[in-house]
Amino acid sequence: IYAEGRNIINSNPEEYGSVITRPVDRRENYVKRCVGLPGQTLQIKNHIVYTDGRANKEPDNVQYSYYVKLRGQLPLEFIDELGISMEDIASLNTAGYLPLTNASVKALRARKDIVESVTPVNDPTWWDIYPLNGYKGWTRDNYGPIWIPKKGATINLTMDNIAIYERPIRVYEGNDLKVHGGKIYINGKEAKKYTFKMDYYWMMGDNRHNSLDSRYWGFVPEDHIVGKPIFIWWSHDPDHSGFNGIRWSRLFRFVDNIK
Repeated sequence: IYAEGRNIINSNPEEYGSVITRPVDRRENYVKRCVGLPGQTLQIKNHIVYTDGRANKEPDNVQYSYYVKLRGQLPLEFIDELGISMEDIASLNTAGYLPLTNASVKALRARKDIVESVTPVNDPTWWDIYPLNGYKGWTRDNYGPIWIPKKGATINLTMDNIAIYERPIRVYEGNDLKVHGGKIYINGKEAKKYTFKMDYYWMMGDNRHNSLDSRYWGFVPEDHIVGKPIFIWWSHDPDHSGFNGIRWSRLFRFVDNIK
């Protein structure tokens, strides 16, 4: 049914227009790394995550976007070695953007025969950063500081922070919240403080420049967490078919060992 609906929409652009993106389906489960706990103050400085002033260790295979200029075509075996998908390569041509680990960057820069340059991407994106209704000047690589709500903790509400905490107060904890005349009203009464009913978490993907996560959603309430992955039971490379596409090194790998 879903496939038929997509086919109808895609085959009738004159009626429905072009499909650029779609809303997140709430039945979908996202797997993200928890980088901030309830009650902690989180900040991202030059893409490094800090909690309570201490730098978090970056994941071993964290990826960032780089602008790559080529002198020639990348060999297929080299693409596999780098862990780059054919979808990424298709958009590259002779120059373009690729998500790369530190090891991939070093490997590309070493191939001066086919790679002209590998340049880190600057961080100009701020327009779709949480909170969407309150401009903070934050970006995906330089964000916060932001305090993560904790069950039972009370905060002072101000016009400077209400955009940050409006969603958990109104949507997740079911309150009627309005701002009028420079004052904040919760359930019809002026409010200068609020005590949270749930714990919240800060989630981020390891592909830091291509991940929908808390930098765009905001806080994840405890009742939205459905579980923790234990191990990878299946992994297949979409660029290869049959047995050639099975990522044997990832099968039955325990997630706790992926640092």
